[in-house]
Amino acid sequence: MTVERMVLALAGSLIVIAILLGILVHPYWYAVAAFLAADLAQSSITGCRPLAWLLRRAGVRYGNVFHD
Repeated sequence: MTVERMVLALAGSLIVIAILLGILVHPYWYAVAAFLAADLAQSSITGCRPLAWLLRRAGVRYGNVFHD
């Protein structure tokens, strides 16, 4: 699995989990989903993606999208 796929899979999964927790536990969990969505939007504009950097440092290979 490449860095790109891992970043998108983790972000998407965490957003879904936060929305479910917002429905089932407490509405404050929607703030986590909003933060993750804003982080994805910021990453698409600025190219700054800390999770991709951490994964690359861990030895995960890049695909065709994220490059330093």
